[in-house]
Amino acid sequence: MENRQTPEKSARRGLLGKLDGFFGISRMGSTFRMEMIAGFTTFMSMVYILMVNANVCSEEWVGLSFGAAYIATAIGAIAGTLLMALLAKMPLAQAPGIGVGAFVIYTLLLRYSGLTYANCMLFTLIDGVIFLILTATGLRQKIFEAIPQAVRKAIPIGIGFFIAFIGMQQAKVIVADGSTLVKFFSLSVMPNAGNSFMAWDAKDGVTGMLPAIVALVGVIAIAIMSHKNVKGSILWGILGSAGLFYVLAGIAYGCGSAGAEAYFSSITFVSPFAAFKSWGSEAVGKVFTAGFDFSGIEGGAATAVVVLLTSALSLCMIDMFNTIGTLYGTCKRGNLLDENGTPIRMKRMMFCDALATCVGSMAGTTTVTTFVESSSGVAEGGKTGFTALTAAILFIIAMFLSPIAQLIPRSAVAPALIWVGVLMMETIKDIDWADPLEAVVAFITFIVMLLGYSIEKGIGMGIIAYVLVKVCTGKVKEIGVTTWIICALFLAMFLLT
Repeated sequence: MENRQTPEKSARRGLLGKLDGFFGISRMGSTFRMEMIAGFTTFMSMVYILMVNANVCSEEWVGLSFGAAYIATAIGAIAGTLLMALLAKMPLAQAPGIGVGAFVIYTLLLRYSGLTYANCMLFTLIDGVIFLILTATGLRQKIFEAIPQAVRKAIPIGIGFFIAFIGMQQAKVIVADGSTLVKFFSLSVMPNAGNSFMAWDAKDGVTGMLPAIVALVGVIAIAIMSHKNVKGSILWGILGSAGLFYVLAGIAYGCGSAGAEAYFSSITFVSPFAAFKSWGSEAVGKVFTAGFDFSGIEGGAATAVVVLLTSALSLCMIDMFNTIGTLYGTCKRGNLLDENGTPIRMKRMMFCDALATCVGSMAGTTTVTTFVESSSGVAEGGKTGFTALTAAILFIIAMFLSPIAQLIPRSAVAPALIWVGVLMMETIKDIDWADPLEAVVAFITFIVMLLGYSIEKGIGMGIIAYVLVKVCTGKVKEIGVTTWIICALFLAMFLLT
């Protein structure tokens, strides 16, 4: 059932009164200041996607320049976030997803010789159209309701772990290791440790102790400010961490650090308008002009059909359950659920997600989805679409100020992500750990999200585990038809892609 706000006359007059009435800011117990801080925090927490997705989509085998990919990514974020603001009126932001982007670039385009980026944009457009149909018919809502309670309880926990892990990776607090896959960064100052305070690499960015120190100090500062009920603690944490980063980097530069010198030398300012020209010639509309041309695929039409079916299945599953998981987890954190535990205005949000994916594919970017980083804005008190509108306006500005946007180091954003992870652990108490069956389903769900680096795969494994548990305990009748179908689709995705 859609949540409908009761019309209420705003105490304000003029433009502010109309905005208050449209978004329901006063009705939700919020303020313009709180909504703007929340929107700014959300934007700061996810603006990195403009650079990250542009880097991913401009790999040499893709055929896009960084500038073209940057503008396409920005347009996807602007369109999706504006839809959330004006149609769903929810405090969530959207942008091209990292996971699905990596799937397109590093799996599809590398696995199938002759497949083009334009072909992948066609798959993305099909994905969006399918979800528009599912949303309009109400099937997408029924799919959400078919997710077992144990899995739904675990989703916020898994997202909390996932987003904190992303933050720790961004700040190089957790780094790759050959024997244990991941490890905590080294603080050793001994000469034989081989550590540096600050190093610079064109691919990995700033490494060494500096980014990890900035992130850890930042998250502790946010915790202290939150304890003291400082308004905007996450935002101040981001800005303070950025300031600390540049202070320490400046000291390192003054001490003769080669890494600091290389970092500051890497900062360049170029005209952002050149990127628009590249986007116009390389990305926009290619889904229609080149997306239907599969002549270059090795194996001919038969291979093209297999690629189309398997790719569409993968994109649909990734998009649907990544969005469902994110919406539920974020809305749970912001107390934006109805009496049945379903996010308010769920159908509208899903429609926004599907429509944004369609727009994004036409602009030349991968699947647009709701970002888990929206949790940072919700944690700052964002409750209405004015939060999303603020974030969308900032994305529009960032589209023209790409050189300045790159000055916010990822290690300064990382504390916000880690802190949101801390906040989302609150829901772990809702799981009945005394019930072995619920415990194992919930645990598999959030541990796969974290260690498998995938929200949708965690949900998939949780649903499969739920079905197996019910079947093996003689409770098959408790499994709904829709749950069986979802389980089968996840099995197909795991086995065929």
